[in-house]
Amino acid sequence: MKKFMNTADTMVAESVEGFVRAHEALVVFGPERRCIRRRHLIAGKVALISGGGAGHEPMHIGFVGHGMLDAACVGHIFTSPTPSQIIAAIEEADTGAGCLLVVKNYDGDLMNFEMAIEMAGDRHNIDMVVVSDDIETSRSGEGNGRRGVAGTLIVEKLLGAAAERGMSLAELKQLGEGLNTRIRSMGVALNGVTVPQTERTTFSLGAGEMEMGVGIHGEPGHARQPFAASDAIIGHLCETIAGDIAVAPGTRALLFVNGLGGTPPAELYLAYNGARRFNEERGIPIERSLVGTYVTSLDMQGLSVTLALLSDEEIALWDAPVATAALHWP
Repeated sequence: MKKFMNTADTMVAESVEGFVRAHEALVVFGPERRCIRRRHLIAGKVALISGGGAGHEPMHIGFVGHGMLDAACVGHIFTSPTPSQIIAAIEEADTGAGCLLVVKNYDGDLMNFEMAIEMAGDRHNIDMVVVSDDIETSRSGEGNGRRGVAGTLIVEKLLGAAAERGMSLAELKQLGEGLNTRIRSMGVALNGVTVPQTERTTFSLGAGEMEMGVGIHGEPGHARQPFAASDAIIGHLCETIAGDIAVAPGTRALLFVNGLGGTPPAELYLAYNGARRFNEERGIPIERSLVGTYVTSLDMQGLSVTLALLSDEEIALWDAPVATAALHWP
């Protein structure tokens, strides 16, 4: 295994330090480096906080800044941040209007974020939104329901814009829970993830195979299938998503094609072209788009497709200004 690192044990800390130094106009470390927060907090605004294991960059630290998150904390690779890290983020970011925690639906994340709420709750007004956009988990019937994957970015962007506009904690929670019913994702991979600590891949594929329905922690999917042309792969993802989400007349849709870490931009745009054509042929107009590597699984060669059905107001929240390391528009 060859990676640009010094040691597996220090990789995350050194990477996070490099991130903060590279984006010091936007973010700073919290006390004892237990979290990262936006450099300029806004008094009286609900603080939006998230976090998760390393290996998913630029999520979540790349979404800290104006129009998205106020703070984020990073655990070890594919491991939830500790309750003490989450409490540090709450104490750093809360300017008086309370905190909304955006949590991906994984057992470890839920346990540690809920524990942090219990431990910090007497001093802060805190609530939580659990993101659960991954189709694959509901198909398998395993675990704690749908996993939170690439759709988390969309939830954080819309909630972040709404918080900047002064929406209350209760209103933000209601918005986030409503979004959960209208965002669906599914991923595919051509190889497993190489984890630095073990120097092993999470699953192995033959030259003519692909893994359908993968997760962002290197989890295998529901089926190992023969490798196919891009349109066939993307068509399967889009068809599965379309069959799981209610598309009403007049629907406005956002299409997000996300790289999982090892897929070049040319292939992502090719996949987006196929996904957009699929949806438009079925009467789903794509009014907003995002293509790029934002929610990763270390070096996994793969991608995910996310479809979000949004209201006019939610489209406006997507269009609202954002200034973070990973997303930036006026």
